[in-house]
Amino acid sequence: MASIEANGCKLHVEIEGPANAPVLMLSNSLGATLQMWDDQAPAFAKEFRLVRYDRRGHGQSDVPAGPYTMEMLGRDALAVMDGLGLRKVSWCGLSMGGMVGQWLGANAPERIDKLILSNTSSHYPVKDAWNERIKAVSGGGVAAIADNVLKIWFTGDFIARAPEAISRMREMMVATPSAGYIGCSEAVRDMDLRDALARITAPTLVIAGRHDKGTTVENAEFIRAHIPGASLTILNAAHISNVEAASDFTAEVLGFLAQ
Repeated sequence: MASIEANGCKLHVEIEGPANAPVLMLSNSLGATLQMWDDQAPAFAKEFRLVRYDRRGHGQSDVPAGPYTMEMLGRDALAVMDGLGLRKVSWCGLSMGGMVGQWLGANAPERIDKLILSNTSSHYPVKDAWNERIKAVSGGGVAAIADNVLKIWFTGDFIARAPEAISRMREMMVATPSAGYIGCSEAVRDMDLRDALARITAPTLVIAGRHDKGTTVENAEFIRAHIPGASLTILNAAHISNVEAASDFTAEVLGFLAQ
């Protein structure tokens, strides 16, 4: 466990796995902490030096005033690497974590070995939904949107058959400070990484959820088509595919990283 100073913000970091192994860095979705990777951590830490962190505004990290930008969040990730003395990492990011991964792959290619971009997008042309979400959180906290977001995060079938997992993810979401959630939402709303994709040179795996309504298979296809040599796999899940299809997600990532 460590606290890394990143651009005036203290970020909570957890490290496990063999000290001399290749490094795998995980990055969370909006409204989640590093604990969203608990299903993957044991398997990943057997093969890699595993680095997880809470993004600014989330979990045990500081909550500086917004707005945030995708560049700011990318530079936070670089600060974590620098603070831990990591020259190069493989990066696995889901949703917002995949957006940060796109920024890193395009703007700091020398720091990225392999890149996994899961359940993510490079641009939201229509801003209304994000503005409505920001307004709701501003008025009632993250709890005001939690039940609707869970219906995007997971299929109805998974919600019905995995109540413990749903409860854990809901608690994680509603504990997110409003200011942090809003700041990160503004970064997602305003990003446009489409032209950056062609600059990504790291071997890249794109993961999509067949039932994902937040970042669709079409979003994933766009990313795959614009990153040279990228591949795409589709899991039987909605948005938080590493939880809903945990074993398949773990196997796909480990298989890609072993290539």
